[in-house]
Amino acid sequence: MEAVRTCIGCRARAPRSSLLRVVLQDSRLVADAAAVRPGRGAWLHPTNECFLLADRRRAFGRALRFTGSLDTSDVQNRLNG
Repeated sequence: MEAVRTCIGCRARAPRSSLLRVVLQDSRLVADAAAVRPGRGAWLHPTNECFLLADRRRAFGRALRFTGSLDTSDVQNRLNG
């Protein structure tokens, strides 16, 4: 049985293998495709729509327990290709 996680963008539950893990690294949001980086992670569907929903709702800061401004350009670039 595969683990189920919740997307912080659309709030839908999905298998872990269909979501992208993101972690915080020096006030930067970094994609963790292998899901092995240390630290608290948040899960997101690898779509631009879910990324924009999470960014608009400020879900990254809440999920990662971070206050302040986040640099989300790394994840955004990865999703846009």
